[in-house]
Amino acid sequence: MLRTIDLRGTRPTPAGMLALVPRAATDVSAALDAARTIIDEVRRHGAAALLDQSERFDGVRPAAVRVPASELAAALDELSPEVRTAAVQTIERVRAASAAQVPSSQTTVLGDGAVVEQRWQPVARVGLYVPGGKAVYPSSVIMNVVPAQVAGVRSIALASPAQSGFDGRIHPTIAAIAALLGIDEVYAMGGAGAIGAFAYGVEDVGLAPVQRVTGPGNVYVAAAKRLVQGVTGIDAEAGPTDILVIADDSADADFVAADLISQAEHDELAASVLVTDSPAFAARVLERLGARARATKHSERVLTAIEGPQSALVLVDDLEQAADFANAFGPEHLEIQVRDPEATLARIENAGAIFVGEFSPVSLGDYAAGSNHVLPTGGQARYAAGLSAATFLRPQQIVRYDEGALREVAPVIAALSAEEDLPAHGEAVTARFER
Repeated sequence: MLRTIDLRGTRPTPAGMLALVPRAATDVSAALDAARTIIDEVRRHGAAALLDQSERFDGVRPAAVRVPASELAAALDELSPEVRTAAVQTIERVRAASAAQVPSSQTTVLGDGAVVEQRWQPVARVGLYVPGGKAVYPSSVIMNVVPAQVAGVRSIALASPAQSGFDGRIHPTIAAIAALLGIDEVYAMGGAGAIGAFAYGVEDVGLAPVQRVTGPGNVYVAAAKRLVQGVTGIDAEAGPTDILVIADDSADADFVAADLISQAEHDELAASVLVTDSPAFAARVLERLGARARATKHSERVLTAIEGPQSALVLVDDLEQAADFANAFGPEHLEIQVRDPEATLARIENAGAIFVGEFSPVSLGDYAAGSNHVLPTGGQARYAAGLSAATFLRPQQIVRYDEGALREVAPVIAALSAEEDLPAHGEAVTARFER
């Protein structure tokens, strides 16, 4: 079951705390050479390489890389009413929450005739990746597409791996949700090849290069994203999912156990971490964790994840130390289930998304909360944010000075340009006043 990290009676330094953080044994750099080869194949051979890669990695050769519009429409027609209703409600919630992430334009008046405007300009074209693998992720279609639409992106392409169980088509639920959202540029391609195709384009299927690539994936997708930076923007190098729960003895042990298992269900490398100041509560959680892990559908996968080095039970002296550990861990998902959640929340600096109270489980955020579930993993929340409308926006400054305003700051420009030995900079200003 969960291994124990006992911090009681200690006060590690920030560096010491980082060293104690459990992590999965994954190394994106180890996949770089393989990802580079795959991307180079796509750059040289286009659609033929993507079809070969589908056959090699996904066990099936699609009839074509570009998904026909008729296939998207048919998938939407065949979508069950229950899933369609759930998708529509999720889209509405994510759209409303994403709209709040779009900054408003600002104008700063620095003096008479001296104005700097700040606007947020969407990228024109993006490539959104929806993984296949152990599960189907229609929710990831929503979480990628909706913020891009809210941001004002005009051209959206979507990729998902071909499925051997569907004769080389992408999963029909993925196709249906794409159609529901009005996305008609969809490709049956996966892994590092898909990321390379987005970055460099594939002329023989009409795939134009994109300005930003987003979406989760495996270690090869993460490696490919690292490789294409500089050619296109990316959201993050997403890895295995993680959850960290801060709980005291007021929490419900069964709820906490269920939440830890919900993320372990994703992947054998998923991290499930409980941080508590109550050994008695921890014992109750472990009991329920074992029972639930053995009873759930993906029991083998769950047990592998919670017994792995990336998962742990962390015992602390108090909730202040719990928050310190959480900040060092930088969880993708953080749950706070304590008597005074606001006090603990005030101490949290690093987290992808935070779920407060016993009726705010991570599963809520995965689907229907309205928040986005594409979040920084592997500790990246210490310096990165989750996917949002802002991901697809670039701040631009617009400078408007008239003659009088420029004359006022001319001595400043002259002094600084002279100090930097760039006299032509100053001369570009004084030239305007020499007539």
